[in-house]
Amino acid sequence: MSTYIHFTDEQKAQARQTDIVSLLESQGETIKRSGSEYEWKDGAAKVTIRGNLWFHQYDRVGGDAIDFVRRFYNKNYVEAMEFLLGDCGGTLITSPPDVKEQKPFKLPPRNDNMRRVFAYLNFTRRIDKEVLYTFVYHKMIYESAKYHNAVFVGYDKDGNPRHACMRGTGSNSTYKGNAPNSQPEYSFHRFGTSKYLFLFEAPIDMLSFISMHKENWINHSYAASCSVSDRVLFQCLKDNPNIRKVYLCFDSDEPGQTAANKISAKLFALGIESEILIPTHKDWNEDLLFPKEKNKGA
Repeated sequence: MSTYIHFTDEQKAQARQTDIVSLLESQGETIKRSGSEYEWKDGAAKVTIRGNLWFHQYDRVGGDAIDFVRRFYNKNYVEAMEFLLGDCGGTLITSPPDVKEQKPFKLPPRNDNMRRVFAYLNFTRRIDKEVLYTFVYHKMIYESAKYHNAVFVGYDKDGNPRHACMRGTGSNSTYKGNAPNSQPEYSFHRFGTSKYLFLFEAPIDMLSFISMHKENWINHSYAASCSVSDRVLFQCLKDNPNIRKVYLCFDSDEPGQTAANKISAKLFALGIESEILIPTHKDWNEDLLFPKEKNKGA
């Protein structure tokens, strides 16, 4: 059986976060500062650098420090890791890692009506009725049979359900959760035809934002990560090549904005334009429920 080098998560993170400008300077390369970024020449082509991220302006590709070493120093993954870690990383493993079997995903059983979900989303959460009906019509929202939760369904590009995010609808319920074996890269999302995608933490925030910005909303793409993950975003970018700009619409708290800034940096490395939109309150549903009062006398 062949052997391979295993790197810990800490070693991978360390290598990935290597400052590329410092790396190039240590190799005697010439780098030019350009505003908040740096420029390095790959022959006649310009490579833009920001911290551990780079983007090749001619080839329209980019990545992190590991990708940089692999491309421009002609190294494979292991060689790049050892180069960035100072030739002191990795433990020899003689058996393959455990691979967990992926259990099949099943949607929670449906209730025979949606009275509680409609009441919760339309009256309690103030989601626009027309917007709500659109998602219900496409079988993306329904009411579960057992607990009467609102179920937000995510499909793959072939129309197969792969993810279900659930929210309690009771007056005192705080329940939030994903159905067992949900695949996060397919969480609640909808594709439009424009170049814009809006990414949210939760389905209700996504629906709230649309309710407040209904003009041409049907043309745009939207996704809710059901967390602060970027997995659904990058799956959407893979499945919908029309997307050219991403609006990051996470909560205004520290975890939400930290995640938004990290994802923005990743998009920069890929040459994808992004912009961070921050709700006035903690999240977009609070903005919908408690709109700012107009200045009196204005």
